[in-house]
Amino acid sequence: MTTEVESAAVPSSGRLAARDRRRRRSPQAAAVARLAGMLVSPTLLVLGLVVVYPIVAALRQSLFTEGQGVDAEGFVVEGEQFAGLGNYAEIFTGPAAARFWNAMWNTTFFTTTTVVLEAALGVVMALIMHRAFRGRGLVRASVLVPWAIPTAVSALLWRWIFASDGVVNAMLGTQVLWSADGGPAKLAVIVAEVWKTAPFVGLLVLAGLQVIPRDVFEAARVDGATAWQRFAHITLPLVRPALLVAVLFRMLDSLRMFDLPFVLIGQQKESVETLSMLAWQEATNVQYGPAAAYATIMFCYVAVVAFAFVKLLGADLLGEARSQVKAARRTRKAVA
Repeated sequence: MTTEVESAAVPSSGRLAARDRRRRRSPQAAAVARLAGMLVSPTLLVLGLVVVYPIVAALRQSLFTEGQGVDAEGFVVEGEQFAGLGNYAEIFTGPAAARFWNAMWNTTFFTTTTVVLEAALGVVMALIMHRAFRGRGLVRASVLVPWAIPTAVSALLWRWIFASDGVVNAMLGTQVLWSADGGPAKLAVIVAEVWKTAPFVGLLVLAGLQVIPRDVFEAARVDGATAWQRFAHITLPLVRPALLVAVLFRMLDSLRMFDLPFVLIGQQKESVETLSMLAWQEATNVQYGPAAAYATIMFCYVAVVAFAFVKLLGADLLGEARSQVKAARRTRKAVA
């Protein structure tokens, strides 16, 4: 009985060894944690200055109004005044509501249309560039040209192409006013945007194609799979992580579209006006409160879309790619 009590009271040698190891590791772990904090702190400081502070400042500015007004007692008040949620109420339900909802629709329409077209064309371009042919390196380099051109310069180029006496009308044999307000203006923005950014999607998808083992395609070809079956059941699933990353980047960029429609079509055009253009116009009119409110709404919209995209279509894209490649290799070995 005494022996059992003593053995229960005294920790076992294994527990003592584990406790000693934890004690020996704790100073090392603390040193590593301090070093990691020191290395990460400059990055966190820069992110705080260029990301967190502007967001907080815009949110604070959206709660105020600028200009001259009259208080409850009839006295003239100038300068910055606290408005609470008045700027947001003006945007959603005030006289500017129709213009805001139109800009919201245009932003969503341009994002959806251009991203779908860019994803489809990007996959086709990646498949072509992935094939072995003479001059493949030159083709891959030339694909970068539209993406490398600044957006404002690209918009000026397409403005000349879509002019009333430009190349498009000469090819069609008509006199369409592409830069006027309406459907042609929307189509011009979509064409210019897809031409510029589809190569970006193609290059990312091409990078995803490079990591797919060739023996997977050879096994499928030996098994009698057609070209479409190999694309639908091998290429597309394995390249899906890279494609999702490209689509996510393009969605975030398209939701902030400003310079292309601004330069190509012009400002205050109802058919192409976006949320960024509304925020810019309010800021140029020294209405910093409404401009900050537009910017805050756009930031929330972009954040919600990005969060929903990642949650619905998979957050661990790289891990999924690794698991798919490993599964494909296991299938290849099983078939062999």
